[in-house]
Amino acid sequence: MTSSEQIGPGATGSRGSPGTRDHGIRVVPVAAEHRAQWDALYAGYAAFYRVEQTPQMRETVWTWLSDPDHEVEGLVALDGSGRVVGLAHFRPFARPLSATTGGFLDDLFVSPDARGSGAAQALIGAVADTGRERGWSVIRWITAEDNYRARAVYDRLAERTKWLTYDIRLI
Repeated sequence: MTSSEQIGPGATGSRGSPGTRDHGIRVVPVAAEHRAQWDALYAGYAAFYRVEQTPQMRETVWTWLSDPDHEVEGLVALDGSGRVVGLAHFRPFARPLSATTGGFLDDLFVSPDARGSGAAQALIGAVADTGRERGWSVIRWITAEDNYRARAVYDRLAERTKWLTYDIRLI
């Protein structure tokens, strides 16, 4: 299957990633031909969260996404013209208390001009489809408290938990 083909529920892409929804948005595994557009979107994602990110950092992430043996996987949302309008990066994580594996949605970003297109829902749906196919118990992600527009979408698609997040910065 080429990366320009639509992935539907139950179908699999090059790394076993299923899923897309409607609204003219197609979700496909990230592939070499998406690199330049992915790079611009990922830089926009970092800018949105005011995180300093260098081209070398994006190169590292791209290398992970391109390596079928790395735990991080990527999907992109394409509009009707084939333009990359969104991205999602996700990976499995162990859940010792429940003795299950879950999926963690590390990054989700939709180009400002494509918001409201269904791209976020399609990307989340594709990650959830992947989780179902792989037997994961949950898809989990975090977002900023003040990310109101995204939270409105998330509140329709998922259950907000009671858990707070803490970080100990090591580098």
